[in-house]
Amino acid sequence: MIAFERIKELAKNKKMTLVEVNDKAGLGTRSIYHWKKTQPSNTALAAVAKVLGTTTDYLNGLTDDPTPPTKSNAPTTFEDLGLPYKGVIPEDVNDMYRAIAKQYAEKHNLPKRDA
Repeated sequence: MIAFERIKELAKNKKMTLVEVNDKAGLGTRSIYHWKKTQPSNTALAAVAKVLGTTTDYLNGLTDDPTPPTKSNAPTTFEDLGLPYKGVIPEDVNDMYRAIAKQYAEKHNLPKRDA
């Protein structure tokens, strides 16, 4: 099965044994070895993917890229930056943020909002 071979390869690259991966994923005794002949459950496969830092799509052979997607395409929030503002811009940096937003809007020809 594709999943078993890919798990074996990723484990080797991370200098882990299949037993270690199995245990860290919280699976039953030697569950991964059974996947040579049977298809694992989605839950079990997801647990192994998390341990190995990959995706279930990669383990199932649906993609050849073992790298999980990143948050780089998601909008950045104050929490992502480790800042405690919770959406409220502090007075002392408010003008800076307004200038950045204005410059962005002008560069991208965004329509002006009626004040």
